[in-house]
Amino acid sequence: MECFHSEAAWLEFLRNQSAFPVGFRAATGAISFAPAERPSDDPYTMNLALVTAEPPLSVFAGVFTRNQLPGAPVILARERMRGDALAGILINNKISNVCAPHGIQDAERLTGALAQRIGGRSRNYLSVSTGIIGWSLPVDQMEDRLPAMVEQLGSADALDVAHAIMTTDSYPKLRTARCGDARVLGIAKGAGMIEPDLATMLVFFFTDALVQRAQLQQILASAVESSFNRISVDGDQSTSDMVLALSSAVQPVDTAQFALCLQQLAQQLAHDIVRNGEGTCHVIKATVRGLHDERSAATLAKGVINSPLVKTAVYGNDPNVGRIVAALGDSAGSNGIELDPGQLRIQIGTETVFADGGFQLDKEKENRLCSYLRDSALEPALRGYPQHDRTVDIDISCGSGRGETTVLGSDLSHEYVSENADYRT
Repeated sequence: MECFHSEAAWLEFLRNQSAFPVGFRAATGAISFAPAERPSDDPYTMNLALVTAEPPLSVFAGVFTRNQLPGAPVILARERMRGDALAGILINNKISNVCAPHGIQDAERLTGALAQRIGGRSRNYLSVSTGIIGWSLPVDQMEDRLPAMVEQLGSADALDVAHAIMTTDSYPKLRTARCGDARVLGIAKGAGMIEPDLATMLVFFFTDALVQRAQLQQILASAVESSFNRISVDGDQSTSDMVLALSSAVQPVDTAQFALCLQQLAQQLAHDIVRNGEGTCHVIKATVRGLHDERSAATLAKGVINSPLVKTAVYGNDPNVGRIVAALGDSAGSNGIELDPGQLRIQIGTETVFADGGFQLDKEKENRLCSYLRDSALEPALRGYPQHDRTVDIDISCGSGRGETTVLGSDLSHEYVSENADYRT
């Protein structure tokens, strides 16, 4: 990951790679509205982003939240991804359209309006939302804004779209790569409610790679499993998560190379999301190895990452390694995973803190660990760009099995509490 020293440098880096692949155009806009569910003297602002494909696509794929109370956009997208063509996506922030009265009808009204303006049928478009749960979309104002956005298609690049879909994100996130003559562009939104499958997270991959639809679905699912399903900020799985991949399918490409390219972009964006998590002051990287299978390793890694006591200790630059062992044992016991203390070895950074059945600690090591945590910290006041790529590395070896995985997470800070306490005010 590149390091940046200012918001301007980060935005310049993104702008230089923000052109869409062949076949896609975009526009952005904004509306003001007063939510029906909450009295307010000050109007709210909602950003809109529209990305269209010309001609409509026959190659697209999606992976969605496993939350059992999903939002209307997820319900509708799951259904429409089974169709034969996709022509565009309308994305809004501020309101997630989850369990709101007439949520499905509102989304269908918006996609119907797009079909009237651009062409095709309502089912060829998706309405994607992120933001406050439970409120209804200001559909009248949104629909009124669409004609101008359709006229402006082609005026926005990927950075404009990444800006438009932000909620509590402190900076936009996009990544791009070349795979032979093909390009792959990824745009991500996400900062909180991140765990365990995807995140409060919208991710869109746009490419011109010539792949088959079934191949793209398989490649996307595999990339998601090793990236977005291996991150956690606060342990809450959102109602609105989705990762979509759309291809204009015009550039021949080696399929294996393309799969690797998409996986690498997904991992980069997943890292960006955690580093930009709500109130994140440390990025924690927990690697668990030596178990029978990868699923067990992921379970234990998330058990450590999601422990409030581990998170707060890391935030306080306190190498309280007892909390790591306690969280590890709790997760193992709760999930029927056997651990042998005699085979357990735990490192923080380069320091071994547990081995041969017991802790390996002394004053000098404690001081080195404190310095390591301080050096890995982010400064929350410096918002707008990723300051560095350092992580707090926790390496846990449980035995000689082949099951291994790495999970990224964040600490738990005062800033996180304040941001979520004040989210709707």
